[in-house]
Amino acid sequence: MATDLLARLRTRSWRMTPQRRVVAEVLVGDHVHLTAEEIHDLAQERLPEISRATVYNTLNELVAMDELLEVDVVNGPKRYDPNVTVEHDHLVCDSCHAIRDVPRSRKPPPVPEGDRADYLITAVDVTYRGLCPACAGVRRGT
Repeated sequence: MATDLLARLRTRSWRMTPQRRVVAEVLVGDHVHLTAEEIHDLAQERLPEISRATVYNTLNELVAMDELLEVDVVNGPKRYDPNVTVEHDHLVCDSCHAIRDVPRSRKPPPVPEGDRADYLITAVDVTYRGLCPACAGVRRGT
């Protein structure tokens, strides 16, 4: 289970304004992959005066701090993933575009040989695609 974003930010002594707090509260959970607009809408339910600019600025700051992953695995707006403490890949439904975290069960590829032997692998990003159970059921007519 991922460590709660709000708890991680408290340990970093991040200045916790009401606006920042509400954005962090919206991003709680292991399988949260919301767009900036969805985050703004949910944050506005808790704090009606929060602006889009504040949400975008907060998201950009959290990404820069490596406390939030920017996920770009479906057509459309980027999603934000607070699960940065556990290495994982993503499973995307090709129909409804739901995104789920899946455990990383393999090691990164070996370093290439030859002219790319000096290549330093800094990240691995794997996306599995398919149909979620609900969309697969619709396709099968069940």
